[in-house]
Amino acid sequence: MRPPARGIARLLSGAGLAATLLLPLGVPAQAEPLSRIPAAEGDKGQELPGMPSALDPGDEEVVCTPASREKAKKQDWSRQRLDLDRLHRHSTGEGVTVALIDTGVAPGAEGLDGRVSADGTAADDCVGHGTFLAGLIAGTGGDSPRLAGVAPGAKILALRGTDRRGQANSALVVEALRAATEAEADVIAVAVALPRQDAALSGAVADARRAGAVVVAAATPDPPSRGGDEETPPRTYWPAGEPGVLSVAGMLPGGARPDGSLPTDGIDLAAPGAGVVSGGPRGDGHYLGGGVPVATAYAAGAAAVVRAAHPDESPDAVVRRLTATAYPADIPQLDPYAAVTTVLGDSPVPAGAERAAAPVTVRDTSGADRAAGRAVLIVLLGSATVLALLWAAFTFSRARTRGWRPAGPSGAGGD
Repeated sequence: MRPPARGIARLLSGAGLAATLLLPLGVPAQAEPLSRIPAAEGDKGQELPGMPSALDPGDEEVVCTPASREKAKKQDWSRQRLDLDRLHRHSTGEGVTVALIDTGVAPGAEGLDGRVSADGTAADDCVGHGTFLAGLIAGTGGDSPRLAGVAPGAKILALRGTDRRGQANSALVVEALRAATEAEADVIAVAVALPRQDAALSGAVADARRAGAVVVAAATPDPPSRGGDEETPPRTYWPAGEPGVLSVAGMLPGGARPDGSLPTDGIDLAAPGAGVVSGGPRGDGHYLGGGVPVATAYAAGAAAVVRAAHPDESPDAVVRRLTATAYPADIPQLDPYAAVTTVLGDSPVPAGAERAAAPVTVRDTSGADRAAGRAVLIVLLGSATVLALLWAAFTFSRARTRGWRPAGPSGAGGD
């Protein structure tokens, strides 16, 4: 059980960073403005339409998210952070099926054509959110290969866990989990988070794990786009709270959770969850997205490349590999390259390879983290200096009260 990222990491992320990176999700698609994302290469950002996580339930008519007319010109920070260019030289998730439980996935979407199975309503992604996530898991990037997903060789099994407007439904999630288990999916990504546990949901998760699936779930829902200033008490969301499920939260480039994130316990991994680019169900344009489901999609893609690279490992071993090789932090930060390439303590050692200790301390993957590390070091050194001075003052005061005097010329001390 790990607490949400707080304290120094949160302060070092910068109050203005969240405002720059975060997308206000959960508002009607037609009301989404162009959103600016950080430039991964160069000084200027780029503007893309926002991808909503759900449509307004109050609208009388369902208006689907329109096709984007904009295309990203740069690789976003999240793909650089996850080191995808180097990862894909070791594993692309070939032969692995990822079941995605969200708003559905358009089978013919750019970069996913021919690798999506979607029956019935799961093929109708009106919101576009599920297709956006599928691109992060297994998209090839189409004519923008540097915007490929984590596992571009994997297949997607699209399943609905929401209604057509994107509102989560427990019965639909249970039904989707059972369908994924029956289809023998290797990884099941549950991008929705439910506020209540029930026996049917617990049973469906347990059955999926017994069948050999790695279950990855959003640690919390995304916070409401509008709300009061009152503090929300921590709580557990489902199915992320079920035993053996990999619980995932979103993070900013500096590693902290975004301001306003819903508090919860037991988060296993943090993954990029702000300022992320992917495609949608209509057209070949790009959108900007963020939130816990985005981080969940990245973690599910990482599970897929690990399963492809280490096919003999059990689901529990895959989860352990993802967490043991994560970048050390308050909430460990996903590192799919390290997860695929590291030899853990109980794994067979290939010829010429050295066994690594677990947990593994992996390389620093972002300039933001390096700056944060230096700042933390300065804070720690400064704290040590202050403590040393306070201790010296305390010791001197105690000595004076016991009659100590400085040594005289003869070297004798005291009276």
